[in-house]
Amino acid sequence: MILMAGARASTSTAGAGACLSSSSSAAQRHTCSVRDHIICRRVWQQTMRPTTSYWRCCSSMYDYSGHTPSASLSLPPLQLPTAAPPSGGSGSRLRVFSGTANPRLAQEMACYLGMELGKIKIKRFADGEIYVQLQESVRGCDVFLVQPTCPPANENLMELLIMIDACRRASAKTITAVIPYFGYARADRKMQGRESIAAKLVANLITEAGAHRVLACDLHSGQSIGYFDIPVDHVYGQPVILDYLASKIFCPNDVVVVSPDVGGVARARAFAKKLSDAPLAIVDKRRQGHNQAEVVHLIGDVKGKVAIMVDDMIDTAGTISKGAELLHKEGARAVYACSTHAIFSPPAVERLSSGLFQEVIITNTVPVMQHQIFPQLTVLSVANLLGETIWRVHDDCSVSSIFQ
Repeated sequence: MILMAGARASTSTAGAGACLSSSSSAAQRHTCSVRDHIICRRVWQQTMRPTTSYWRCCSSMYDYSGHTPSASLSLPPLQLPTAAPPSGGSGSRLRVFSGTANPRLAQEMACYLGMELGKIKIKRFADGEIYVQLQESVRGCDVFLVQPTCPPANENLMELLIMIDACRRASAKTITAVIPYFGYARADRKMQGRESIAAKLVANLITEAGAHRVLACDLHSGQSIGYFDIPVDHVYGQPVILDYLASKIFCPNDVVVVSPDVGGVARARAFAKKLSDAPLAIVDKRRQGHNQAEVVHLIGDVKGKVAIMVDDMIDTAGTISKGAELLHKEGARAVYACSTHAIFSPPAVERLSSGLFQEVIITNTVPVMQHQIFPQLTVLSVANLLGETIWRVHDDCSVSSIFQ
């Protein structure tokens, strides 16, 4: 199933307070009625005044085909507001364009912002070359290009570079590359002699293409920010996953957060602190080669507890599945896997659906194909998080305050 947070709304308008109160618990936000959700969206459509209100609104559940639950089928259809025509005001100077890597996420972000995606033409010639043409004016506008560099990584990266170049030559005021998943982030240092640092190379390419800013979600390592010579807004998918976990009935004393390797300890510790200060366990592994890991032993106690494994990405699922096997051997009652980026390279789906995990919780920074769906999979949308960040960057507001 796919969970998607509600649309932007004003907290000061009557009728919407119950749905958007920042003081309410995460569980309460997940139990808001469909009618409250509809009221929030309609109130905002009437005011047409986006604010920097608490972005984590009530949640609605969507299946993979995009249909709403039966509880909302009897409600009249909603008409989302369209972007205002260019008139010189600051509200008309925001443009969001999508590449071909994850158009569904870009559409959800535009829906949150109350605007339409910009018109852009992207095609491939017979020899594989990429052609990009903006089909509307962006002169003097703040342009945001949504394009994760997920598989096929080289194709999507090249497409992003050409989109940036097209915006630069069209006299855009600022160009922000919105990269929900930053490929090549794992090549961020030299582990052996004569290796390249591809993360730095990709950062240079994006900068030289003409981008003024990068908005990235859950980089593999924080040091990748320093590879860019332009500002980087680094947002985290953890709040989306934490809100979902808060809606589940867990006894705080029964939960332990597990890092699948030593390198992810800082990430897991931050996650555990926000999850009722849960205890931490670490899976010690030895990597024999690329996409090959061997689990050695477990540091910490998981016997009789619900183990929540936290990682930034799942590629072939070798590390996290072997870690889950060890957790079961050590007596864990149930194992949950949480990750922001779901690459799902073969044989990831087979490993994740083998029965080791009670639930696999991911976000939609990378599009999930139909053949990658399995019963234990839950997909959460980060559209509201990225949409709120886009608005704050455009409006020169603080981004870090979202996570406070």
